[in-house]
Amino acid sequence: MSNPDETKLLKAFGKRIAEVRKSKNVTQSDLAERVNMSVVTIAYIETGKRWVRLSTLDKIAKALKVDIADLLKGVKG
Repeated sequence: MSNPDETKLLKAFGKRIAEVRKSKNVTQSDLAERVNMSVVTIAYIETGKRWVRLSTLDKIAKALKVDIADLLKGVKG
């Protein structure tokens, strides 16, 4: 079980991923295909129900053509 601070951080991170994805006009389905994950997994990441490994974060950043730093911009716990 996550603590409240971790839960808040996960939700903020997921929201940021969704914001960047949408700003690039990429659907969850498109992103899932680009990073070889299921749409459900992408949805879990974006809703803060699942954390990602650094290697996955790198794949997402590359798929969205942004730096990893852009995916973390403004994310605070």
